[in-house]
Amino acid sequence: MKTLSFAGAVVASVALAGSSLAQEDLTHDPNQAQAGHYVVEPRHTRVLFSVLHFGYTHYYGDFIGASGTLDIDPRHVEAAQLSVSIPMASVSTTNATLDGELKGAGWFDAAKYPNMTFVSRHVTRTGPTTAKVEGDLTLHGVTHPVTLDVSFNAAGLNPLDRHYTAGFDATGTLKRSDFGVKSFVPLISDDVDVIISAAFERQS
Repeated sequence: MKTLSFAGAVVASVALAGSSLAQEDLTHDPNQAQAGHYVVEPRHTRVLFSVLHFGYTHYYGDFIGASGTLDIDPRHVEAAQLSVSIPMASVSTTNATLDGELKGAGWFDAAKYPNMTFVSRHVTRTGPTTAKVEGDLTLHGVTHPVTLDVSFNAAGLNPLDRHYTAGFDATGTLKRSDFGVKSFVPLISDDVDVIISAAFERQS
């Protein structure tokens, strides 16, 4: 007797559910998305970072467990307000020894500075589905302006949990020395590339 994998079980459940899981209201047009107050859906939100390691390779890590809010009206994107907090102790590089070092006083000092936060100040629409979000990033006890290039993916009713969800991607670059994280600069690059995949669920 064959054992059905978790992924197979999900596919089978979707197939059996039939039209009840159809995403008939899914839109890729931000102008059709619902306005309202959204909260971060942490299970499908990831914050990745990349540094150049000794000039040879790009080394990646990520953070999970984000929380925060987004207030947005597609008709007035420039008035959107975003506030996000990310636990520094969630850092992961798939190397447990390195993860411990990054949480320590020589790097993020997660015990003293447990959260990284981003609060938007200004939003500028740059295209039909894109915008620049300027805001204040607080990391390692230091606040510095950072600009994110954001793209809208889609919005609609999640067919599994029935929550209205909006999804975005964002990218940006920061200098870690601006935030007092200077270990091994320049052998490990000062520039840090950030890649964000964010899901938000509408609350009201």
